[in-house]
Parts: sequence; C-alpha cells; structure tokens
Amino acid sequence: MTKNEEYKSLSKNRKAEFEYYLLERFEAGIVLHGSEIKSVRAGQMSLQEAYVSVSENEAWLRDAHIAPYNPASYANHDPLRARQLLLNKNEIKELFVAVRQKGVSVIPVKLYIKGGRAKLEIAIARGKKTYDKRQVMEKRDTERDIARSLKNKE
Repeated sequence: MTKNEEYKSLSKNRKAEFEYYLLERFEAGIVLHGSEIKSVRAGQMSLQEAYVSVSENEAWLRDAHIAPYNPASYANHDPLRARQLLLNKNEIKELFVAVRQKGVSVIPVKLYIKGGRAKLEIAIARGKKTYDKRQVMEKRDTERDIARSLKNKE
C-alpha cells in the first residue's frame, strides 16, 4: 500500500446504491478468524446477499460469503458464519434506533483493509421504489449517450 492510498478496497456491494438510498455511513471493524482474513486479502468474498442485524448492544454481519482458504485445510472456517462488527456503544445505539423504523435497514457497502485491519463500511439504508430505479437507469443511459457523442466528435 502506498502512502497516498488510505485503504485498499477488497469487496464492494455494487447494488447497494442502486437498490437503496444510503442515509448515513459508518466504519466498523470486523472480527475474523485467521483463515478468513487470508481469504479476504485474496479478494475471495462477496457482500451481495449480506446484511447487518443489530441488537441492543451488538451488531452482526450475516450471510457474507468468505470462501474457504485452501492452504488452511482442517483449520478452515464456515463460509457463511455470522461475524461480529466492532462499533462503539453510541453507534450501535444509533443503528438500533434506525432499524426499528419501518422500511429502514442496515447494509454492508464495502470491505477494505485500512492500516492492516479489515474494515467494513455499513450504511443505514431505505429501499428505493421501482420508479426511482428506472429514473436512475434513464439518467445513467443519457449520461452514457452524451459521453459517447462527445467522444465521437473528437
């Protein structure tokens, strides 16, 4: 990692911004076993189906798939196990209050290495309606068409 690079992104939930309005973001540490961190550093993980469950004093990452690390053999991990998130008490309380509202959930956005430690960016999110998604796709298409026409003129 270079000095200018603050973190190295390893996995991103690409559909998060398309499916949800991301209201507020948090940075959380994540508790991983030895074979899990090696798989994460190798980029063998997926946040597509993952979500965050919050109780009054804990937050857990659920259904995030971290592939088994082949050299670990017998000491490997369960790929879909729940992993505890490390947040301070006030952040957990804020997430707990937000999740209790109708239509609001907490989703993982991306996982990265920062200062040698795995960090997970999570967000309080509200689901988009179908027509909102259509508007986003139309806007993206028009921007792409404009960029193409400008490129062709040059």
